[in-house]
Amino acid sequence: MAQRFPLLPFLLLCLFSSASIIAHQHEDSTTQTMEDFSGYPIHEPHSSIQNFASSSLSVDTESLQNQIDELATFSDTPAPSVTRILYTDKDVLARRYIKNLMGISGLSVREDAVGNIFGSWDGYEPNLPAVATGSHIDAIPYSGKYDGVVGVLGAIEAINSLKRSGFKPRRSLEIILFTSEEPTRFGIGCLGSRLLAGSEVLVKALQTTVDGQNKSFLDAARAAGYAKDQDDLSSVFLRKGSYSAFVELHIEQGPILEEEGISIGIVTAIAAPASIKVEFEGNGGHAGAVLMPNRNDAGLAAAELALAVEKHVLESGSIDTVGTVGILELHPGAINSIPSKSHLEIDTRDIDEQRRNNVIEKIYQSAIKVEKDRGVRLSEFKIVNQDPPALSDKSITEAMEAASKELNLPHKLMISRAYHDSLFMARVSPMGMIFIPCYKGYSHKPEEYASHQDIANGVKVLALTLAKLSLN
Repeated sequence: MAQRFPLLPFLLLCLFSSASIIAHQHEDSTTQTMEDFSGYPIHEPHSSIQNFASSSLSVDTESLQNQIDELATFSDTPAPSVTRILYTDKDVLARRYIKNLMGISGLSVREDAVGNIFGSWDGYEPNLPAVATGSHIDAIPYSGKYDGVVGVLGAIEAINSLKRSGFKPRRSLEIILFTSEEPTRFGIGCLGSRLLAGSEVLVKALQTTVDGQNKSFLDAARAAGYAKDQDDLSSVFLRKGSYSAFVELHIEQGPILEEEGISIGIVTAIAAPASIKVEFEGNGGHAGAVLMPNRNDAGLAAAELALAVEKHVLESGSIDTVGTVGILELHPGAINSIPSKSHLEIDTRDIDEQRRNNVIEKIYQSAIKVEKDRGVRLSEFKIVNQDPPALSDKSITEAMEAASKELNLPHKLMISRAYHDSLFMARVSPMGMIFIPCYKGYSHKPEEYASHQDIANGVKVLALTLAKLSLN
């Protein structure tokens, strides 16, 4: 005997199924219209690195170069130079320009108390630690338009490229624009990333730090719209592990890649920098009236110490040890007056921390000897900073190498002798850096230049590296 199927529940089931199909078809149609209009997927499927083709990555080089050129117009000196100093009007306008580009790219934007800017693209597992990238846009006086900028605008374009390809990150991707990588205004390099890395010493120092016009750091920050009700800047600190990885794209700032015809540099270590301030005081006097045997010349004391810096660096026995006397000032600074005071600022760095520290100790001993031999007073010998080196994380260098190979780009392992925000981000998360060639290795001067193709190569390697790291 056949079993009778209840008619009413059957009809209701059919009606519900038909309505669901119609609603799904309508949703698909609406989604398709939104995707066609925006150019980006709305409901993206979860990606895997196995089914993600590097060939799907494209870089809008014309738009990116236009952005680099436009950002360069926010400068206090005329083109082709760029001068963009922390918290000045031009710096604030440039920050606004970057935030606008982040918004156009669909990133959620926030800022901290000192103006580090974050643009985030949520992954499909947003509770996992994000993968971060970024650099800086401040520029020393009369410099170029690529230093740092390639790592910020290039990061935005890398995310745009991933979005155009249909990629969806598992871990969120976050771009960071770091505040004041250059030490121009307050004498503190990598100010924003040092704070993110939790420098209590810097927080304390910034309470009393002033610029050359005697304006305090906090007053300058507030004038730019930051640190509004805060004297304690520890709110900026990131806990260790806040990011699963940090990758910075940067021009090499040296000639190696260009000379060897290599597209990509994969940084294995960042040299440890140290800065020293030295002052001598002598008697001064009239350039004609005071005889040579009777002089206590602070200027010659400074010159002798500058030569000692070179001597001790060369004696280290390593090509990775470098030293520079970047500032030497004499008082009163008149051609017919014997200098009564001299001021030097010395930069020395090495990938080997102990070797660098040995050089610093030798410089100090030479300063004491100069004081005694020349009858002057060593009124200051201050180590301003003495940072350890940073090693790139193996998993990140491997991801960068794999990305370069997939893109058929020649690459090499190398160290960075210039320091970058990555040096301090290494204290927060595993770190890596991507270098691209720049013309004759020029940097910190108007002739600084990176070609469209080299920038596009760097952006593609960055994008693919971020994709790999986000899916881990």
